[in-house]
Amino acid sequence: MKVSGELKEYRIVGRKLPSAVNESPKLYKMQIFAPNDTTAKSRFWYYLSKFRKMKKSTGEIVSITRKFHKGNDCVKNFGIWLRYNSRFGTHNMYREYRDTSICSAVTKCYHDMAGQHRVRAHNIDIIRVKVVHAKNVKRTYIKQYLVYFFDMPVLVDRPRHKIIANLKKIPDKNLKFPMLHRVNHKLHKPEVSTKRPTTVF
Repeated sequence: MKVSGELKEYRIVGRKLPSAVNESPKLYKMQIFAPNDTTAKSRFWYYLSKFRKMKKSTGEIVSITRKFHKGNDCVKNFGIWLRYNSRFGTHNMYREYRDTSICSAVTKCYHDMAGQHRVRAHNIDIIRVKVVHAKNVKRTYIKQYLVYFFDMPVLVDRPRHKIIANLKKIPDKNLKFPMLHRVNHKLHKPEVSTKRPTTVF
């Protein structure tokens, strides 16, 4: 599975094909995070063949629906339980993220696991995803955002030219100076070249 863009949440219900012995087989419902429905179906049959000894040729998918969540304009704390395979064995892990939607949090989890533990997407199994209240948060890097007052760094660009630096020193609130990335640098080139010429004898 390739994590391209933001993952989507699918609810898939499947079962074994009805037969004379079992006319109403047991239904299995699963929550899958995948980039598209085709990949979601593939992961569904992968887990069923792994845990319930079923495969695509002997089973059928009853329904597949994409889950949409409301209230994505509010930041929430998400707890993710996962299992992944590394070069040394199988490991269980619990991670926490702050995001506006569950799909964005799971996508962040895949990217972090790839960057920090060099785990590929097909080796990660998402066991459970849950919204965690502020009082139950465990990770320190999430707790620092839960206080009432916290300081954020203010990033200020260093002026590249003396003209822009002089404009910032003028105490006029209504003065509008050009932004640094919109300044035409060709107009402010030095008159004397600072590069040493290459001479060949």
